Amino acid sequence: MPSAGTTEHLREQAQPVRIEPITMRVPDACRYLGIGRSTLYVLIAARDVEVIKLGSATLVLTTSLRALVERKRKAGGEHSSEL
Repeated sequence: MPSAGTTEHLREQAQPVRIEPITMRVPDACRYLGIGRSTLYVLIAARDVEVIKLGSATLVLTTSLRALVERKRKAGGEHSSEL
């Protein structure tokens, strides 16, 4: 008969590990930030968001999106229509 400690250990192993993606496609990045596609492309053109091309796919770096949010947060509640 397995002990309670063993059962708990197995339960911990059974839980899937969530791995955050390194990149995401444009529609996913838009959902991630809650912005429209054209706004994302403006941010990309302004080099506020970093992308790479892999074949014909445009991949947005997740760290770049997080950095953008952090920069805007640190800018301190400036109520501007510009991103």
